[in-house]
Amino acid sequence: MDFLAELGPLVLALALVAGVVLAAVLLYRTHDDDAGEASAREAVISPEVRAQLSQAPVEAELRRQLVEAELRSLRAQISPHFIYNSLNAIAATIPTDPVRARELVLDFADFTRYSLRAEGEFTTLREELAAVESYVLLEKARFGDRIQVRLQIAPEVLGVRIPFLAVQPLVENAVRHGMDSDTGSGTVWLRAADTATHAEISVEDDGHGADPQVMHQVLHGEAGNAHIGVRNVDLRLRQAYGAAAGLMVETAPGAGMKVSMRVPKFQPDPFQPDQPHQPDQPHQHQEES
Repeated sequence: MDFLAELGPLVLALALVAGVVLAAVLLYRTHDDDAGEASAREAVISPEVRAQLSQAPVEAELRRQLVEAELRSLRAQISPHFIYNSLNAIAATIPTDPVRARELVLDFADFTRYSLRAEGEFTTLREELAAVESYVLLEKARFGDRIQVRLQIAPEVLGVRIPFLAVQPLVENAVRHGMDSDTGSGTVWLRAADTATHAEISVEDDGHGADPQVMHQVLHGEAGNAHIGVRNVDLRLRQAYGAAAGLMVETAPGAGMKVSMRVPKFQPDPFQPDQPHQPDQPHQHQEES
C-alpha cells in the first residue's frame, strides 16, 4: 500500500507532463506552422533558395524570418522520438526507484520547456548547458553508464550569448552517432574555451566517425536528412555571424568526430545593432557530468 501511495502521484505527474508537452507541441505547430508537417519540412531552406538569398542584399526582417523557420524545423525534430524514449525511461524507473523517476520528470519538463520556448533566437551558454544537462540525464536513464559526457567549460564564457539550440543538437548528434554499435557505449566531450575575443565551443565523440566528404555534403545541404541538426546549427551560425562563422567538422572513418564553433564574446544582436552584449561574471569551472 505504501508503494502504491508513492506510485500514484508519480503516475499522475507523468501523465500531466506528457499532456502538457503534447499540448505545447500542438499549440506550437498550430501557431507557427499553419501548413503542418509539410511546412516543417520546407522550413529547411533548399540550397537553391539559400543561394539566391546570398546573391542579393538580405533585409533584416527576411533574415529574421529565415532564422525563425530554421528554429521551427529544429524544434519539430526534437519532439517525436525523444519524448517517446524519455517517457519510456521514466516509466521503467517508477517501479524500482520512484524518487529517481520524480527527478527525471522534472528534468524532462525543464528540457521540453526550454526547447519549445517561442521567444528569442539567442540564449546564453549557461542556459544552453542547463538544457544539455537535462538531456544527458534523460539519456543516461536509458543507457546508464554506457554513455559518458564530460564537460570542460571556462567560466569566463558562461555568459556569452549564442544562437538558441546551437550546442544541444551537437551533443545529441554525438550521442546518437558516437555510440559504438557493438558495445552500445561511448564518450562525449563538451568543451568551451576563452580566447579573449571568442568562445571556442566543441563537441567531440569517440565513435566510428564519418567520411569527411559526407560531412561536407551535410553542411552544404546535399545529404538529405543526414545529420540535419548539425546542418541547421551551421546555417544559423553563418546567418548570425557571417559566412566564415560556420561549424568546423573534423572526422574520419574510425576516428570519431569533433564539431567546433567560434562565437564572438562581444557582438551586438544582428537584428538589434544598438544593444551590445556583455558577458556575465565568471563562475566556477565545471569538470564533468
